[in-house]
Amino acid sequence: MRAAIAAESIGIPSVSIVCEGFEGQALATARGHGHDGLALAVTEGHVDAMSTDELVASFRATVVDRVIAGLTIEPVEEHKDSGEPASLDIVVSGSIDDVNRYFLDRGWSDGHPVVPPTRERIEVFLADSGHDPWKVLGVASSSGRDVTVWSIAVNAVMAGCRPEHLPVLLALAEVLLDPAYGAEHSGNTTGADALIVLNGPTTAALGFHHGAGVMREGTHANTAVGRWLRLYLRNVFGFTSDEHDKATFGNPARVVLSEDQACLDEIGWTPLSVDLGAPIGADAVSVARMNSGTIIGSVFGSTPEEIVPYLGNGLARTAAWDLTHVYGLGHDQFAPLLVLSPILARTFARAGWSKADVRAALFEHARIPASTFEALIGEWSNLTAGRRRLVDLVAAGLLPPVFATSDDPQRLVPIVTRPERIRIAVAGDPTRTNAYAFSNDGPHGWWTTTVIDHTPASDLVCSVDGSCRIDR
Repeated sequence: MRAAIAAESIGIPSVSIVCEGFEGQALATARGHGHDGLALAVTEGHVDAMSTDELVASFRATVVDRVIAGLTIEPVEEHKDSGEPASLDIVVSGSIDDVNRYFLDRGWSDGHPVVPPTRERIEVFLADSGHDPWKVLGVASSSGRDVTVWSIAVNAVMAGCRPEHLPVLLALAEVLLDPAYGAEHSGNTTGADALIVLNGPTTAALGFHHGAGVMREGTHANTAVGRWLRLYLRNVFGFTSDEHDKATFGNPARVVLSEDQACLDEIGWTPLSVDLGAPIGADAVSVARMNSGTIIGSVFGSTPEEIVPYLGNGLARTAAWDLTHVYGLGHDQFAPLLVLSPILARTFARAGWSKADVRAALFEHARIPASTFEALIGEWSNLTAGRRRLVDLVAAGLLPPVFATSDDPQRLVPIVTRPERIRIAVAGDPTRTNAYAFSNDGPHGWWTTTVIDHTPASDLVCSVDGSCRIDR
């Protein structure tokens, strides 16, 4: 759709060819970019499951005519009521069971009971923040809906967040609106889902947990804020199966991963947010979309040299088709995450290793055979055009020389272009020697960090009923 949107923006008519089942997502993407009703030519069946002859025959039988029609027939504009309630509409009254049944039937919940977002609860949630509830922070590129302080608060109440969590939620909304993150990809077919990593000196005071079971539901702040993100993606960004979510399987909603700031301070390592550009000492959220994860359990060894091979192997085992973000769907945009338990981080620090040292060692050990790399990106997944060999990509200047140290198909090559692409966080049970490797989805949810602003708002403040005042 991006090519069609670019063409339509300068007055060139277009027709987008989309696979069967993607009509809703294509139309929602166009609407989110201000081009409602772009012409589509829908293929029948899945193109990757057809032979070349079948694909050509299908295009001749149906797609060509649909392309011609899209370019020659003037579309009929239909002005339909979206059916969506206004911000202050009372959509349902009754018991909590009535409210949850109503929300569930309309796809406004995540399947779990929600806290009914009454006007009174939302007003209390925002009361001490100083924020104008009707302030528009931006537009959701996947749905065309406004991202407002009010809608953030509505979903926060539903998720069970507390008022002190609002600055974190506003920072997360800023990430979702950042083009670098690419929230519009949140419904792609492989079903990667966002992981929130939280850093900063005040995170513990806000109730966020960083110790044993850090990624398990149960701690209120971690769970509620993680749930808010999923609800907001559903209700504002449109990521439901009826609208924009094409995840084949999907992943469970992830709770917030809060780093162990005390351990980081003790060993002299910077938190992930600082590695990604946030100021030292600031509260910050970092978000990326993760395809899959692998537990690296019972890491044995008392020195970095003993534990690095196993950690590197864990990172390599996590990476698969998503290596096409090294080259293919993305270019130098694969950045996996390794979460170390504090005892493993201390093992490195005790030996004088910095985070950069760890990344450099992992770069050498997180490797796979070149033939496997090529198959993953161009044969088994068919995501890199031309099925080019790594040595040819290096010769063309598209990958660094480390990918072509020889022509041996069994030579070992790294899973990232450079050590800096490996992200490292520290959290979890401080007495257990385990790690967790995540494989990220590259530009389909690129690592994006923003600082959490805890200061009360000082701009125009409007009450819910629309009356406004200006602080002078």
